[in-house]
Amino acid sequence: MSSAAKLNYTIPPDDGSRAFTQLYPGSVPKEWPRNWREEPRIVEIEDIRGKEGNYGLDVAGFQYSRYPAKHTNFTDEEEIKEEYYPESVELIKKFTGATRVVIFDHTLRRRRPGENGADPKNRQPVTQVHADQTMTASIARVHKHLPASDVPALLRCRFQIINLWRPISHPAVDWPLAVCDFRSLDTKTDLVPMALKFPDREGEVYGIKYNPDHRWVYKSAMDPEDFVLLK
Repeated sequence: MSSAAKLNYTIPPDDGSRAFTQLYPGSVPKEWPRNWREEPRIVEIEDIRGKEGNYGLDVAGFQYSRYPAKHTNFTDEEEIKEEYYPESVELIKKFTGATRVVIFDHTLRRRRPGENGADPKNRQPVTQVHADQTMTASIARVHKHLPASDVPALLRCRFQIINLWRPISHPAVDWPLAVCDFRSLDTKTDLVPMALKFPDREGEVYGIKYNPDHRWVYKSAMDPEDFVLLK
């Protein structure tokens, strides 16, 4: 079964310059300066509940499974780091075979109708089609979060940046997470490197150009025992 939904794609700058967004924490996201435009598109998103086994991290770029979290209180930042981080490390090792896992941050998103998203403590779901890290940003993460003495050897081996996403208090019915099957993406034409310019640093993500060949899926009514790993 599929549902039609609006997704916001990226139109890169007309002059061929690098896309950027200037972020000002505490301000409304729609007011952040940027040199690219949104392209809203209505797309079909297939519910793959019952067919999750047809997808995997190294096949489609995502993997669904079930594994209840021991930590269930997501109101205290320090408790999340002390309790949820260690169990997340073990979960990722279990499902990927990784020998070393380093968690460098987390984000809580809560749907709050009527709020403008200016408060960083009340982040709402993201409506822009994107990939969280470019290759450049991924390598920079290794340098930033791992001991300098370990970096050369780590960069000679395979490393991955993986998101662990799950509902934290109730089924994700209002705003479920949609993911794009990597096999339907044209990496030569669809990816738009985009600088995220913070007051004190710069990151880089991929915006995504619209492509009618993109295959979008989601798992309906994911509950707190469900999770998805995303490359």
